[in-house]
Amino acid sequence: MQDKEEERSLINVEKKLNQDGFTQDFNVVDGRLQTIGNDSNKSYAPDEVTIVDFYRFEGESDPDDMSILYAIEANDGVKGTISSAYGVYADSDTLEFFTKVEDLGKNLTKDHK
Repeated sequence: MQDKEEERSLINVEKKLNQDGFTQDFNVVDGRLQTIGNDSNKSYAPDEVTIVDFYRFEGESDPDDMSILYAIEANDGVKGTISSAYGVYADSDTLEFFTKVEDLGKNLTKDHK
């Protein structure tokens, strides 16, 4: 039996997501989510992606060493992940992009009730 901390490690969560089809790596460049490491080089605006799930991780030795892993699905069916630091070491481009995605999701939920 795995202990809870091991189960929640970034590597294990990425492995599980990969098994669930989240195989693409993403990066945020110039306000768009871009695929990394394949020949197609697709990019997406905030309204073209959905945050399927996210996971927060704290560093074992330094509470400021925190990261978040997003499981993303694009409107064309591409599924993948992107991780970003948050807190003191946050990547402002990535955080800004996902704030827009989250705000769009909230607006859609309100409109469809």
